[in-house]
Amino acid sequence: MSPCCGLIISCSRKPVPLKSILVDVQVRGFVADVSATLKYKNLEENAVEAVFVFPMDNDSAVYNFEMMVEGKKIIAEIQEKKEAHKTYDEAISQGQQAFLLEEDESAGDVFSCSVGNLLPGQEADVTLCYVRELPVEADGAVRFVLPAVLNPRYTPKDQDPSVTTDIPRVPIGKIPYTLSLDAHFTSSYGISKIESNCEITPIQYTNDDKTSAKVSLAEGYKFERDVELLTYYAEVNKPSVTLEAGLSEAEAGSLLAEPVVMLNFYPTFPVISEQSNCGEFIFVVDRSGSMDCPMNSEENSPMRIQSAKETLILLLKSLPLGSYFNIYGFGSSFESFFPESMEYTQVSMDEAVKKVSEMEADLGGTEILQPLQKIYKTAGRPGQPRQLFVFTDGEVGNTKQVISEVQKNAANHRCFTFGIGEGASTALIKGMAQAGNGTAEFITGKERMQGKVLQALKRSLQPTVKDISLQWTLPPGLEATLLSRTPNVIFQGQRCIVYAQITGKVEDASDGNVCLEYKFNEETFKNTLPFSLIFSDVKRSTIHRLAAKTLISNLENGLESDSDEVKKSILEASIQSGVISTLTAYVAVNKETKQPVDCPPVRSYIPTPFLMSGGSYPAVRMAACAAPGPKMMADVYSGLSRESFPSAPLIDVNQEKLVTPSKEVIPPLKPETPPLFRLISLQNADGSWNTSSELASVLGISEKFMETCPQKSIDASVWATVLAVIWLHVSSSEQRDEWELLEGKALSWVKSKAGSSLGELVKAGNELLKSSVEPKVFGL
Repeated sequence: MSPCCGLIISCSRKPVPLKSILVDVQVRGFVADVSATLKYKNLEENAVEAVFVFPMDNDSAVYNFEMMVEGKKIIAEIQEKKEAHKTYDEAISQGQQAFLLEEDESAGDVFSCSVGNLLPGQEADVTLCYVRELPVEADGAVRFVLPAVLNPRYTPKDQDPSVTTDIPRVPIGKIPYTLSLDAHFTSSYGISKIESNCEITPIQYTNDDKTSAKVSLAEGYKFERDVELLTYYAEVNKPSVTLEAGLSEAEAGSLLAEPVVMLNFYPTFPVISEQSNCGEFIFVVDRSGSMDCPMNSEENSPMRIQSAKETLILLLKSLPLGSYFNIYGFGSSFESFFPESMEYTQVSMDEAVKKVSEMEADLGGTEILQPLQKIYKTAGRPGQPRQLFVFTDGEVGNTKQVISEVQKNAANHRCFTFGIGEGASTALIKGMAQAGNGTAEFITGKERMQGKVLQALKRSLQPTVKDISLQWTLPPGLEATLLSRTPNVIFQGQRCIVYAQITGKVEDASDGNVCLEYKFNEETFKNTLPFSLIFSDVKRSTIHRLAAKTLISNLENGLESDSDEVKKSILEASIQSGVISTLTAYVAVNKETKQPVDCPPVRSYIPTPFLMSGGSYPAVRMAACAAPGPKMMADVYSGLSRESFPSAPLIDVNQEKLVTPSKEVIPPLKPETPPLFRLISLQNADGSWNTSSELASVLGISEKFMETCPQKSIDASVWATVLAVIWLHVSSSEQRDEWELLEGKALSWVKSKAGSSLGELVKAGNELLKSSVEPKVFGL
């Protein structure tokens, strides 16, 4: 689970030791079923109310909560949240032991659990189970992530602080509990390999045809990053249908009583070589204090703001002539480069690049709602479809308000989001993208941001898929009812998942099919999935719970989510399926408590790690705790004191301001600018390069390289551009996804200028750069 999965003591500040976290992961194809057990023991002299707070991917369907105390298994019941709180509070006040699990009010990716009246010396094993869909990465990897980093969420002044604000934090490597994880994988397509950002045991195949395998997390994990497992199947982009029978013991007519089908579509359509030359591109960049933290815990890791700046410059170089653009930076306040979107020209691009190079993470907190409202109130450009790109580390506390704002304006734009660094909010990043009919990406560990962002830019430049519909063909007597929405956006190479419930009766085994129909570039496409209506018995109702989570999320994120009718539907779906929602919680009471507690228990906290900032010193976040004076700013929890880190910058989580200590902090050395970025920085808005000593330095040739041009009458920029394109293919081919768009501009420009001499220029360029780039790269 998470480093924040801790029992916490708010009064005494003496942590209740969390001995270990045991995680079992069962991956079947593209679905993960996870069981996490947290083992605690109260070493205090008094009873405690233990609380643990942990991150969870917002797509996860939490469906079970149970505990083992003194050999007795206690299974919690899902109730309406207010009722669950009442049940829990009454039990605690009566000295009984009680347990409560709930989703945080501010975001669907943070959960908290309370264990009330844990007796002195008593042990408690707390287990929760959840299922979730697994995404497929661009390279075909099926990605499972166990969230382990929970950053404090900035909360605007007019709202209650996030539950993450008060969680105590200690340096990496000082966490007093361990994590063990065993992962089992099953795929009918065969498993090629399993990789991880953490150290894992060698892959062990559990059968001869390599359709089943397992790995474990190696010892020594320090909670410095989320645990990521990338599984490569022999085949991934294959449409599939999964049918799951209803539960015979479920109430007739309920969500779990009828069969459910999960449809996996992989829509395809022709790749359009020529990109659109229109669009209004608005880039919204987080400039809060938390962006001045490293991308990961590795030594010399780039700062988040620096990666964002490099990505912005790459985007600016890749925009098409004829489009419009603007850049917003936000923190506690916000500012834009231009009063309104500007036409993309050499002058406007140069001005924007200069402003980007001067950007810093100096705008305080993370208030993204205000800039979004400003953008949406500003009229768009006629004939220029608006595309919004949002870059943030996702540390906000008003997630639901932000998503609602995007959704209200979904008809007027598309929203592409990027979560930067460990611990970015999945609820915010995914929620905004889903509401804005775009895509969401997360950049963690050593991943480069640029490739994922440019992939999104390519998608935004493609024609929009229209008229999407589903057509069912079922035997008489059967009917399909959608539990998820009909897809409203389709992108090349992306999976579309649809859930539906099958109702009615059919006498004999028969077949059916469903067709996903859509238009792309005025051409109609049909993807048909046939399936047999044979429902096998189920043990865990995995597909039902995934479907229930999708249904609940759609209702919670809809524009009518505050209506009584919708709330009733959310409650009904949640309680029938056992999947937690914003309106429900799991609660249990140990009515056989042997020793009732006769005084209020002490609430208990356990620390979680923070990532390093400012080079070799950690950034210590000031928690909002009762009454610590300035001397105690860092000494708020678990012996973490200013004396421990005398030069550590302090970050106030409510303002995200750096509070610099009196002792001088030596800044980290800035890494050398990579050659690819140097080359891209020199490109003009029309796609060409000018001759310069800097270009010659990047290419590794003499500054007098114009003398080597075989066509003396040719424009110098033509020769420079030919050489730059050849260099991209020779020296930076592995990063082609980052420069493919700007290369397209360069090729269009150079072909229009070079004419029939292009072939001779390419041949001479290969000789000069000692390369063998084929003429077909230039369309020859």
